Amino acid sequence: MKIPSGKNRFFVYDLRNNKIMDKGIVAHGSGSETGVRGILKFSNVPNSLTTSLGNYSIGNYYTGKFGKAYKLYGLDKTNSNAFKRDIVFHYYYDVPYDEKDGYICNSYGCPMVNKKYFERIARIIDASESNILMSVYY
Repeated sequence: MKIPSGKNRFFVYDLRNNKIMDKGIVAHGSGSETGVRGILKFSNVPNSLTTSLGNYSIGNYYTGKFGKAYKLYGLDKTNSNAFKRDIVFHYYYDVPYDEKDGYICNSYGCPMVNKKYFERIARIIDASESNILMSVYY
């Protein structure tokens, strides 16, 4: 999350082959904004609208307000409330597909990507025969 939100900072990493498979832009929570450009804060508190750092298990998908989305389960004390906070991986139309200078829209704490990018990632998630880990770090 130290990379500006207008730049690629969501990476799909192949641990077996030790390489980046894909990359894209991801939004962070509006509550993570500090008012100081480039400095974010993080929280696990319900209704904080912040991004929570830590490792997540990507659960089953469902169709909700933003279309297809994946439930996220926090695996660390820094994100243990993710499920209770309704933190999910989803797309949003205002997230740009291509990198841009500056910053992009914010979420309510969810990792949120462009629809076209989300569809690529969803194919990887849906085809996986093993559990997938999402790591959010700063």
